Amino acid sequence: MKNNYIHSIKKQFQYYKMLGDKTFEQLTEDELFWQFNDHSNSISIIVNHLHGNMLSRWTDFLTTDGEKDFRNRDQEFEDIIDSRAELLTKWEAGWECLFLAIDSINEDNFNTEIYIRNMGHTIIEAFNRQLAHYAYHLGQIVFIGKMIKGADWKSLSIPKGDSKKYNDKKFHNLNIQNILQRNS
Repeated sequence: MKNNYIHSIKKQFQYYKMLGDKTFEQLTEDELFWQFNDHSNSISIIVNHLHGNMLSRWTDFLTTDGEKDFRNRDQEFEDIIDSRAELLTKWEAGWECLFLAIDSINEDNFNTEIYIRNMGHTIIEAFNRQLAHYAYHLGQIVFIGKMIKGADWKSLSIPKGDSKKYNDKKFHNLNIQNILQRNS
C-alpha cells in the first residue's frame, strides 16, 4: 500500500508538471510575464511562488519544518524573474526538489511525522496538501495560457467538441483487447 501511494502521488505530480511544461511551450517569452492587471499574477510570478514553496517544503522535509528560514514568501509574489531561461531553471529546480523528496520515501521513514508551519502531518497528508496546492496554481497557469492564446491554444486534454471521438477510440481499443483476451 505504501509503495502504491508513493507511485501514485509521483505520477500525479508528474501530470501537473506536464501541464505547465506544455503551457510554457505554447507561449512566447513576453507572454510568460503577461498580467491581466496590476493585481493579478503572471505565469512567471506563479512559477516563482511554486519554486519557493517547493524548495521550502521538500528540502530536508523529514527532519526540518517545511517553512524554512530561507523562504521569503512575500517576495515570491513579486515580478523578479527576468527571462524564460530563469523561469524554466526555477521551475525545474522546484520539481527536482519535490521528486527527490518523493524518491527518498521508503518503508523505514514512511511513518515519520513531518511538519509544515509547526503542524504535524503524515507523509500522505503532506503530499496530498501540496498536490492540491500545486494543482490549484497549475490551473491558474493553464488558464492564463488559454486567455493569452485564445483560438490558437492547443488543448492539453480532450479538445472541445472531441469527447465522443475520444471515447469511441478508447472504448474501441478496449473492445479489441477484450476480444483478444477471450480468444487467447
